[in-house]
Amino acid sequence: MRSVDEQLERVLGSAVRPAPVRLAIAEAYGLRCAEEVVSSRPLPGFDMAAIDGYAVRSVDVVSAVDGETVEVPVVGEIPAGSRQPLRLQPGQAVRVAAGAPLPTLADAVVPVDWTDGGAARIVVHRRVPSAGFVRRVGEDVQPGDVAVRRDAIIGAAQVGMLAAAGRDKVLVHPKPRVSVISVGDELVELARTPGAGQVADVCSHALTAAAREAGADTSRAKLVRGDAREIGAAMQDRLPFSDVIVVCGNVGGRAGAEVQAALSGLGEVDLTRVAMHPGSSQGFGRLGPDAVPTFLFPANPATALLLFEVMVRPLLRTAQGRPDPYRRTTTARLTSPVASVAGRRGYLRARLLREKATGDYLVQPLGTSGTHLLSSLVDANGLIVLPEDVTEATVDEQVTVAFLPGS
Repeated sequence: MRSVDEQLERVLGSAVRPAPVRLAIAEAYGLRCAEEVVSSRPLPGFDMAAIDGYAVRSVDVVSAVDGETVEVPVVGEIPAGSRQPLRLQPGQAVRVAAGAPLPTLADAVVPVDWTDGGAARIVVHRRVPSAGFVRRVGEDVQPGDVAVRRDAIIGAAQVGMLAAAGRDKVLVHPKPRVSVISVGDELVELARTPGAGQVADVCSHALTAAAREAGADTSRAKLVRGDAREIGAAMQDRLPFSDVIVVCGNVGGRAGAEVQAALSGLGEVDLTRVAMHPGSSQGFGRLGPDAVPTFLFPANPATALLLFEVMVRPLLRTAQGRPDPYRRTTTARLTSPVASVAGRRGYLRARLLREKATGDYLVQPLGTSGTHLLSSLVDANGLIVLPEDVTEATVDEQVTVAFLPGS
């Protein structure tokens, strides 16, 4: 039996970052930048008013202090977007809108509230320092400045910086493409009512959502019968368009043999037992000419989701260049006892809570009546992780808990 760490080493060793693509900046949100973007222009591109008011020379209003006022004639107006040059003479003011270019010689803007708001002449009640309420050319970004660094995640601010740098497209690492395939003669699509011996295909929908939560571009294939020829055809169809493939179905017995036979011509798939509970029976290999990482998981959706969390999510995060592909963990005090299988790492769904008095984490185990129950995952926001040498933990004992979405 292979350890969890040994299996993860094999899995993460297959991580390949998708080749960069150039996208419009509006489509790059959430992706990692694949280049160092250097600004070709200053931001702002000119000296501009930061507020509605009057452009002045600061020396002309310096005496507006301690109850003294200064009266200044208003010789024009500059709206935002104006392209008409205007030169300010000593002792004059020009009405400006926020975002408007400053007239030549002006070095400050007096806010309207600091004046009487006159049209032809204004009375200034407070002096304004040089550069007051002015956004200087290049004060945010200078030509040659790095606007977005390589490997930065592109969020709203980064999109703004790209636009400010004069870029309408950017080179990014695309999301890894994940295909999910459900295999089984007993499966029917959700739109159909299962007949005798049939079950709705829950697993592929759950795994597709999990892949999307992990940052992948997802594709759910149509249901595949447990026939080697059909399984092989479905794999051949998805391999050219996938960076990772997850197959859910029986991984043991006759059905598992059919799956392995179908994949044998595409590469080597290692069906093995991993020292973890639940989900010890699983498969992994690299298939097709591009050696696409391919997982074989049991058909039970609760177990398949647990295996996705432990094995596939770290692979996807590694392929996205994340420095730490694993979930954040904490220690928490058990509210109920838990048990695990000797010699296997236990992953037990749980609900993380905070104790009001101390702020310490408490953890309430869920699904103790059966690891196959999907319903207990709905309320879970954490996974209790018990080492291989721990078979039970008692009330108030501290355990390691990995955060799940919703925590």
